[in-house]
Amino acid sequence: MSTPERPPIDRKDLIEGLSKGLRVIEAFDDEHVRLTPSELAPRAGITRTAARRFLLTLVHDGYADSDGKHFWLTPRVLRLGQSYLQAARMPRLVQPFIQRASLQSGETVNVSVLDGHEVVYIARSNPPRFVTIGYHVGVRVPAHVVTPGVAILSTFDDDALAQWVAGHGFGSFTAHTVVDPQRFVDNVHQARSLGYWITDQQLDLGLRGIAMPLKDRKGECKGAIGTTVQSQSYTPDEMVDKLLPLLREAAQALRAIL
Repeated sequence: MSTPERPPIDRKDLIEGLSKGLRVIEAFDDEHVRLTPSELAPRAGITRTAARRFLLTLVHDGYADSDGKHFWLTPRVLRLGQSYLQAARMPRLVQPFIQRASLQSGETVNVSVLDGHEVVYIARSNPPRFVTIGYHVGVRVPAHVVTPGVAILSTFDDDALAQWVAGHGFGSFTAHTVVDPQRFVDNVHQARSLGYWITDQQLDLGLRGIAMPLKDRKGECKGAIGTTVQSQSYTPDEMVDKLLPLLREAAQALRAIL
């Protein structure tokens, strides 16, 4: 399966200021929490003067704050992501199905999507216990280190996969992280044959995940459904025997309504 193509958009219909404003917000990350206009300008591809005006606008609207020199984002920015979660159809649709799988398995069940080179978790259901693990809604992680990334990419055709891999940065997080592009491609091909994938301690030590593609009635991949567990709780074979059937059941039921 290839990645879906967007219909062409005429550039005269675009609002360049909005695009620049979004780039300004995206310029902040865990390594660039506080930025001056001079520091932000090259990251957003704009001039220092424009960067200062965009930042002051964000401060005025409550999306950023400043001490007069540095600027940083405020929690109000989370409203942008929350708008997607409230308006999008998919998070609402999957919730009852992953809730059932979570109750049956006693584990946290997630649904995630691929956004460029990151996996974004858009729905989560916790089991009825006090301690849960896994990734919360809204979390973004590099796609090569988590199971949903491999599962979703397994639905790409070879050309689309090669293009994705060529543009991806294979950063290392643990001694188990797959950083060799060819080895990663081999894993994706294997996941394509299996219909699921297991990732072991590639992002966090002690955690192991299993996931499979979530497809609609036309067979197009819309995301992935999976669960993350403590490595000591399940062997890979036990995950396939005990958890995968529940994920498959939920995926099959969802296929008719996605």
